[in-house]
Amino acid sequence: MINLPDMNRLKIFYFVYKLGSSVAASQKLNLTQPAVSQQLKKLEEELKTPLFIRMHKQLVPTAAAQHLYRLVAPLIERLISEIEAIRLPHDRPAGKLRIGAPREFGKEYLPRFCQRFRMIYPDVSFELKLKEAVPLLSMLQKGELDFALVDVYYEPGELPGFPAVFSMEPLLREEMMLVSSRGYYYQEICGDHSLTNLVGKDFVTDEDDPSILDLWFRHHFNKRPESLAVVMTLDTHEALLNSLRLGMGLGVATAHLIWEEIQRGDIVPITTAKNNMVNMISLVQLLDKIPTLTEKVFREFLLQEVQQHEVTGRFQCISG
Repeated sequence: MINLPDMNRLKIFYFVYKLGSSVAASQKLNLTQPAVSQQLKKLEEELKTPLFIRMHKQLVPTAAAQHLYRLVAPLIERLISEIEAIRLPHDRPAGKLRIGAPREFGKEYLPRFCQRFRMIYPDVSFELKLKEAVPLLSMLQKGELDFALVDVYYEPGELPGFPAVFSMEPLLREEMMLVSSRGYYYQEICGDHSLTNLVGKDFVTDEDDPSILDLWFRHHFNKRPESLAVVMTLDTHEALLNSLRLGMGLGVATAHLIWEEIQRGDIVPITTAKNNMVNMISLVQLLDKIPTLTEKVFREFLLQEVQQHEVTGRFQCISG
């Protein structure tokens, strides 16, 4: 016969250990402090070993308590999470949605989408992760995200490749442009958009390596430059835009984020006979995952939201 400890006592032990106090545990569990202490003592009798050393009104866990907590904590925490999910209504969207997105797109658009969704379905909460494509896809594959919005560069006519475990639904074509400040443009470029002139200028990038600059040159001139004078590397696109505004050089920027500045002439795009380079933002999910009602409804809502003119109008502002 398997003789397991009383589950209620294990729950009390978990909160005493986690909170470091029987008083705090009693408040959390809505019990009296003597009741908590009594159940803890009975658990020690069941296990035939002390779990805490009582010193100056403090509880110091023993090695046995540390071992027991490592066993109990995942079970209790999983139960808490799953019970909350079981209690959610099943006739309407509810619960937490975990969504990943590129930093700039996520910061600019995703909060407003979530806020509008919650106005309709107030029982839904959101956990947003703003990262690059590869970390987002890794989190999605591990089950840490329900959706991922990822951006992938591609040449016209090419399809971005994804592992077979993902399904991908294109949402928006995000144009990428080589730009500079008005001052830098008229001082260094002056209308000469030739390969020979451009490769000799200063560049800034928001990547650890200048791959996006290489992609821009390959797209527009069918050639990768042997070397470029990268005078600054930054870790966010927002910082890249600020350095471009200051006149530090040329950089590849997301067109819709600087649309107004391009219209005013404060930022000047470097154009060629070819169309702008495109970055496809796509909605990615695990291929075999059965979506919940909440996930289904939010997906349809998101697809409708990105088609609103206030979004598509900015994304299509350059190419018309």
